[in-house]
Amino acid sequence: MMYRSDTPLAGKVALVTGASRRIGRAVALGLAHAGADVVVHARQSRDEIEAVAAEIRAMGRRAHVVMGDVAVEADVLAMFDSINATFGGVDILVNNAAIRGQKPFLEMTLAEWRNTLSVILDGAFLCSREALRSMVTRGGGRIVNLGGVSGHIGAVARAHVAAAKTGLIGLTKALAVEFAAQGVTVNCVAPGKIGGERSATSGASPEMPGGDGILVGREGHVDEAAHMILAMCMPEAAFMTGQTVHVSGGLYMP
Repeated sequence: MMYRSDTPLAGKVALVTGASRRIGRAVALGLAHAGADVVVHARQSRDEIEAVAAEIRAMGRRAHVVMGDVAVEADVLAMFDSINATFGGVDILVNNAAIRGQKPFLEMTLAEWRNTLSVILDGAFLCSREALRSMVTRGGGRIVNLGGVSGHIGAVARAHVAAAKTGLIGLTKALAVEFAAQGVTVNCVAPGKIGGERSATSGASPEMPGGDGILVGREGHVDEAAHMILAMCMPEAAFMTGQTVHVSGGLYMP
């Protein structure tokens, strides 16, 4: 199906957390290409996130940088104060920020467990709560959460990541039910093994049960995951909510 416009998201404001590299960066640039003004977030990598913002401005879109820890309520509130002052709210939220460290379960500390769940789950909760305040006022919106294949098939030394990503599925469904009447859709994209350079908090590609098991015979590309996320942000996606869609090359088939 063809979109009705080359810039179907013109006039929309999007926030992408963890947007300095990989999937987050690709999504931010894709949203800008589709016409949206984009708020890009990072916790520490100021130079990288400013470079992403510069790419967005080069497309003729407005870009705004926010810094902070999505697991800290005060940081998230400050982020949204800045967003609201600049754009008046958001129409699209992509909860991409995460840490994906690896640690054998019997060596994992409670602090490591809680830190991973906090960034992934608390971050999605805090950002979604603040974004929904403006989405309801603005008459609707899109939230896309970034899940992961480990939450469905498991992964060695990533119990904390798998638990957190599985929690996002429940959050996705609950928000989809609660906010459907306000015109907000909430969905989840679960990428499989995505190739390319990884951040320091991502670790190596996780070991999956049964080996690679990727039917298409290769790792995915960040743009392939980003494409599905972008599709869920489009006006034509209004009839899809509460769903988890897998982009894993057949690694997992529900």
